[in-house]
Amino acid sequence: MISTLKIGSIHIEVHRKDVKNLNITVHPPLGDVRVSAPLNMSETAVRMAVIGRLAWIKKQQADFNEQRRQSKREMMSGESHYLWGKHYRLNVIERPGKHCIKKHGQWLDLYVSPSSSIDNRRKVIDDFYRIELKTALDELLLEWQKKMQVKISAYGIRKMKTKWGSCNTDTARTLFNLELAKKPYECLEYIVVHELVHLFVRTHNDEFLAYMNQYLPDWKQRKALLRDQPLTDL
Repeated sequence: MISTLKIGSIHIEVHRKDVKNLNITVHPPLGDVRVSAPLNMSETAVRMAVIGRLAWIKKQQADFNEQRRQSKREMMSGESHYLWGKHYRLNVIERPGKHCIKKHGQWLDLYVSPSSSIDNRRKVIDDFYRIELKTALDELLLEWQKKMQVKISAYGIRKMKTKWGSCNTDTARTLFNLELAKKPYECLEYIVVHELVHLFVRTHNDEFLAYMNQYLPDWKQRKALLRDQPLTDL
């Protein structure tokens, strides 16, 4: 069950779940606040818990606001694009034939027909990122499922505005944000481990953190690195 609360200027999405403890998360890029609350917790108790964390919530939102945000891309030559945390310039090459992207030094050569629209060009780039991310995920998931002795049923790649990843613990299916292809590889590995740990523990409680510390001792540094990466307008 999902409901909403408003405290001052902050809107909170409350998810009622079969959990023991209340959990508050603030999601990039817009600083959306989400609360997972026990089924039997009263609205007043939820409200008081959120009020007690307002300072922390506002700090998280301020951090997101201070992050570098890339302007919306027009898919023109000279634009800045990122792949695995590295900066590239886009070089649009108009010619007949199949649309594709090739890496060339510090350039991403985008081959498109002269009549291609911005949306067509954006799709070519998205498809390129999807292939890059799938290749990396296939390797990382194979490695970490073996290390952690867990098994997912399937995974998907999707553009998401508020999450880097998600895990459905009932179906053992994971989702990963397409934007991760733009971030450093170690950030993707952090998200992979994070989502696989959810197969052990549903919520971000002390047990969850203990698993993260066990499998990826530097996860906090990786999380901070991901937070400091440029945000893009999807």
